[in-house]
Amino acid sequence: MEKDVVLNVHLSEDDTSTLAFATLDLRGDHFEALGSAKRNPIDPPMPVVGEELAIARALAELHQKVTGAATTKIEQFLH
Repeated sequence: MEKDVVLNVHLSEDDTSTLAFATLDLRGDHFEALGSAKRNPIDPPMPVVGEELAIARALAELHQKVTGAATTKIEQFLH
């Protein structure tokens, strides 16, 4: 069996900061995560770096939440 799972990432940015909001719906479970990045004012503007960092941080938080949900389900099954 194959299936697609959709992960959405929304970016919001200004001159010095970027926010990434990630959402994932998986078999009735809904996960949300937020990642952020802030540019030091003395650094040159490189929006792609802020986007990459914010997305990576949101995905890292999402990883923790999805792993935690799976761990909880395993523990419930075993007890």
